[in-house]
Amino acid sequence: MSQKPMLNPQLFKAMSASAGKLSLFVVICILVLLVVRTITAPQIAAAEKQTLIDGFNEVLPAHLYDNNPLQDQLHIQHPEHLSKLGTKDWVTVYRARKNGQAVGAILQTIAPNGYSGNIYILMGVLANGEVSGVRVLKHAETPGLGDKIELAKHEWVLSFNGRTLTIDNQTQWAVKKDGGEFDQFTGATITPRAVVTAVKNAMEVVNELGEKLYE
Repeated sequence: MSQKPMLNPQLFKAMSASAGKLSLFVVICILVLLVVRTITAPQIAAAEKQTLIDGFNEVLPAHLYDNNPLQDQLHIQHPEHLSKLGTKDWVTVYRARKNGQAVGAILQTIAPNGYSGNIYILMGVLANGEVSGVRVLKHAETPGLGDKIELAKHEWVLSFNGRTLTIDNQTQWAVKKDGGEFDQFTGATITPRAVVTAVKNAMEVVNELGEKLYE
């Protein structure tokens, strides 16, 4: 019967030493990462919070409210409402108030039928039902055509300002090619159509919730 070869003691010692050094290096790296994360986490959170507030102020002017919308939230959970908002996940509504009185609401909606996929939209609605502002947060539409939904590229998105959705004006909430009042882009009708539909659907949700938005 053949005997198993014995491991060279010096080789075993060298391997053990290398393993120990590697383990120590990994532990030190983890500790450094934890320390860095602990130090930078507050700054990152503050930056993210400020970015969110800046977005809020684009769709609902800051002078209109005196509360902190980040601390005054409502979660939309009803499947029918979520379907109109283009998602299956809860949607957070940030409420704006002044002197304790409801001023408006800020929420995100998604147009799932953009030319190149989902179009993520942030919008503000005043308590009287008027759109205070709409901004496109993220999209993959064609540069030079569909990207005109960005305010940086075109003022088209401002055409939502001051509009309401009522039983009498629902047909106006469409691009002109479909008989509505919103301009379409030359060579890119699908993109503005998707955004108009998404904002209209979100307005339907806002109207259906009514005063419950601010309870």
